[in-house]
Amino acid sequence: MEWTDDVSAGDWIRERLVADHEDWSTMHMVVPRGFAAYARIFHPASRDRPVGEAWPGLPYAQHRRDWDAFQKRNPEIVTERVTWRETARALGTTMHPLAQWDRLVAPGIIVENEDGPRDAAGWRYGAPRMGDLEPDVVASIARHLAAHTTTPDAGFVALWEGFGGILGFLGEHPSRAFFQIDESSPGDVTYAPLATHNEMLSRSTKDPFNKVFAQPTWQEGILSREISEGPRLQLPHRAHVLFRGGIAELTDDDWVLRMPWRDVVAESHGFPPDAHAPSLVWPDDHAWVLVTEVDYDSTIVGGSPSLIAAILDDPQLEALPVSEGAEFAWTGDEAGS
Repeated sequence: MEWTDDVSAGDWIRERLVADHEDWSTMHMVVPRGFAAYARIFHPASRDRPVGEAWPGLPYAQHRRDWDAFQKRNPEIVTERVTWRETARALGTTMHPLAQWDRLVAPGIIVENEDGPRDAAGWRYGAPRMGDLEPDVVASIARHLAAHTTTPDAGFVALWEGFGGILGFLGEHPSRAFFQIDESSPGDVTYAPLATHNEMLSRSTKDPFNKVFAQPTWQEGILSREISEGPRLQLPHRAHVLFRGGIAELTDDDWVLRMPWRDVVAESHGFPPDAHAPSLVWPDDHAWVLVTEVDYDSTIVGGSPSLIAAILDDPQLEALPVSEGAEFAWTGDEAGS
């Protein structure tokens, strides 16, 4: 997969999105119109619970001693993926194609700065990832897409330009900083030598005394300066860095190892290999499009009825059919709670 400055390849997508004077309430702000069928693939959520005991009560302010004691005991916490349908069943709500997470877990259960909602079995629920997907889920989708195009090795992959650290820029501070956990004190950021190091690192990114004299310099991002300063695929509501590559490059679970936006510098600091899921993918024959919009907790695929049927039938994916013009706003979910 290679970067391309020929962003005209995405003109056909722009032409199928809603224009500024049209209705912005539908998915066609970001998903092209004109496909025979569409699937909404729900990003996995998560849930966790302590082994052998229950979570302390809420709100925190009224149960502070219980939470302090709980943290001192440091019980084992079991974490697992969970589907939206399983979540709805556990919390007594209704799963459907236009479901919104906050309504699915019932209005009033989610409280800002408090724990996520809990079910009767003691599971605590965490929201799905917004604008991103786990690598194995991307690979599962990609295998279906590769089987439903005549050009699985030729197409385009776009990444939203706003992901942190992706692009370099002229500025006074680095694009990212790496705080570390010392192996001699796993998980303990209060360990004295480590705390001193991290405090110094935090202070150095601000440097208030020298800021008045600082001149903007190039701050490296994950992608090169040529790419960072190059042209973007400008769509009505997002701008993307565009790459030339086929969906076949995403069909293996380890696809992140071959992406140009893999953060190898972070890996040198001890972080595991990682890369954002593509924001847009389409093949040369325009047989389908995949959209993982940064503000969505689901991925939309438009394509042929046979492609959508294959995605809906895959037990590794949680997907439901949606119609052209579908609305994923809060007001579009009248059945969730």
